[in-house]
Amino acid sequence: MDNLTALLEGFATVVQPVYLLYALFGVFVGTAVGVLPGIGPAMTIALLLPLTYSLDATAAIIVFAGIYYGGMYGGSTTSILLNTPGESSSIVTALEGNRMARMGRGAAALATAAIGSFVAGTIATVALTFVAPYVARWAVQLGEPDYFALMVVAFVTVGALLGSSVPRGMASLSLGLFLGLMGTDTLTGQQRFTFGVPTLADGIDVVIVAVGLFAVGEALYVGSRLRHGPVHVIPVEKGWRSWMKREDWRRSWKPWLRGTAIGFPVGTIPAGGADVATFLSYAAERKAAGKHKDEFGKGAIEGVAGPEAANNAAASGVLVPLLTLGLPTTATAAIIIVAFQSYGIQPGPLLFESQSALVWALVASLYVGNLMLIVLNLPLVGMWVKVLQIPRHYLYAGILLFGALGSYALNFSPVDVLILLVIGAIGFFMRRYGYPVAPMVVGMILGPMAEDRLRRSLAISQGDLTTLVTSPFAATAYALVAVVVLAGLWLRRRERRTGAELAALAEDVRVEAQDQEVR
Repeated sequence: MDNLTALLEGFATVVQPVYLLYALFGVFVGTAVGVLPGIGPAMTIALLLPLTYSLDATAAIIVFAGIYYGGMYGGSTTSILLNTPGESSSIVTALEGNRMARMGRGAAALATAAIGSFVAGTIATVALTFVAPYVARWAVQLGEPDYFALMVVAFVTVGALLGSSVPRGMASLSLGLFLGLMGTDTLTGQQRFTFGVPTLADGIDVVIVAVGLFAVGEALYVGSRLRHGPVHVIPVEKGWRSWMKREDWRRSWKPWLRGTAIGFPVGTIPAGGADVATFLSYAAERKAAGKHKDEFGKGAIEGVAGPEAANNAAASGVLVPLLTLGLPTTATAAIIIVAFQSYGIQPGPLLFESQSALVWALVASLYVGNLMLIVLNLPLVGMWVKVLQIPRHYLYAGILLFGALGSYALNFSPVDVLILLVIGAIGFFMRRYGYPVAPMVVGMILGPMAEDRLRRSLAISQGDLTTLVTSPFAATAYALVAVVVLAGLWLRRRERRTGAELAALAEDVRVEAQDQEVR
């Protein structure tokens, strides 16, 4: 009952007109950036971080939550109508959804994606409401060695699983650790890794790193691959009667529920987030398709409904370790932690006690945002189609401009802009050569936290290293880290296998289309 009472208080906060406007702004911007290829929620939140310092913490977090959910919704539009996933988690949707659009069933594909996202997002938010407080109460009982063990688990799993190559993921994580430890040691007062540059004595602001990696680096990378020419968008049939027929509803509701059941648990563990969940959901739908199995690769509605539900359920699942343990398991979660920290708030087990009003307002905003998104995505699909036609060179020039202005506004220092450009160039080359950028941000955020926990543990034990592994929880965590990595790699292998099958199906579809043109 305490949770329900706190949730009702959160709703009382969110339904205030000013917070409703912030929620609407967040989901609107989130949907817009989800629609645009190459611009994801992580980039948008990083870009808006310096510009939201004038807002109170509750308003800013509601905006960022809206962007997070909206980005998950919007990615399906560009996948279905343009065959270009706005997010990596929308790759599966692109195959089946685009085939449906080419057959004149684009409205049905968009409808099952939007309604499935709403159903999964709502159910997963209910699960978050009841699961997160219990996880937080359990986490309060952990000691310093236990928390250090959790940090190690996060380092290993996030570095190993976010990206196609384990060595590259760990290299990105190591670079983030290096940047996180740069500056003045709070215990000894000695400068470290500053190379004699006075400006670096205070360290590098994590906001600058986030904007540099996700906004500047992405803009440079996409700009380097930009091709001029018109954007060909498949038109969507008008009229609500064309959205979904009775048969479409019958074939969609089970994939929505199965996708939710797959996505939420996968999102709560460091196993790749929504990307892995969508591939697992697609594989599950192919096995459960029955007489409709032959339609997969040719426009099966189950191939849109299930993965889109898994995508949004995983988005809610990611918030469980973020809010209760302070552990980010995706790139966007890492940026949201930066948003919390910019207001002097540290996500973790004490968050539900120290910032109860903020947390429950955030959870309540997820319910409200879900409702707003279903309204934005179905009737306004024509507007999102027009957003797809924005010239890319204007778009990314604006991203670079706002990124530079935001970084300068942090301390009004030109050196920050220079650091931003250097970090952006690093982000460009990391993308160019296949190094994931998310572990770098995770390393920079968790590095100082892990160092602090390690020092406290050793101070309490007077330098006895065995205290790090003698705690029952810590010993269990170190034993389970191997299991988590192995399980995660197995999930990645399943994802790659399904991806290979998708590529083969896409190639068959392309060859079939060419044959029809020749005839």
